[in-house]
Amino acid sequence: MTKLAIAIKLDRCVGCHTCANACKMSNNVPDGMLWNRILTEDCDVMDGAQGTYPNLSRTYLPVACQHCENPACLKVCPTGATYKDEKGRVEIDYDKCIGCRMCMAACPYNARTFNWNDPERSTGFDYGDRDVPSRPAGVMEKCTLCKERIDRGEAQPMCVECCPARARVYGDLDDPNSEISKLRREGNVRILLEDQGTDPQVFYLQ
Repeated sequence: MTKLAIAIKLDRCVGCHTCANACKMSNNVPDGMLWNRILTEDCDVMDGAQGTYPNLSRTYLPVACQHCENPACLKVCPTGATYKDEKGRVEIDYDKCIGCRMCMAACPYNARTFNWNDPERSTGFDYGDRDVPSRPAGVMEKCTLCKERIDRGEAQPMCVECCPARARVYGDLDDPNSEISKLRREGNVRILLEDQGTDPQVFYLQ
């Protein structure tokens, strides 16, 4: 078995948004849409801070699809468009997606986006990985863990590859000797919305 996952070291994340932009460019994500968002924890504005000056602190929280072991989105999809593949990733079959947005409502992480209109790109043309399919109006989309990139033999997703702070670790949770498995077993692990019972394969280290 294979269970691909990402660990994010919160004490190393500097909120530079490089992962979000690398994801967007690599996966041909349209204008006005992000698969990977960088939130500022406990703040209602981007790059906000906690506390009272001069005693301020800030923690960035990158959020994308959590590639759950027990995904809520999959349970509500009426057509089977959302599925888990043989590598443990939660994926979307765009040909089966009817745009009902049930998965969007079910996801507790707000990780899915919907193409309301024909996708627009400021470049005027598609960009990024040539193997990533272009998504039409009327379908959902989200992080795929760079499925096309990984399946052709690249070592890691673009967000992991480009992180300048080395805040991300990618690997197989089912390999007990992998770095990510050791971090899951031995690290100070935080699971987003653990009470939802989705068992995310993306986790955070505090």
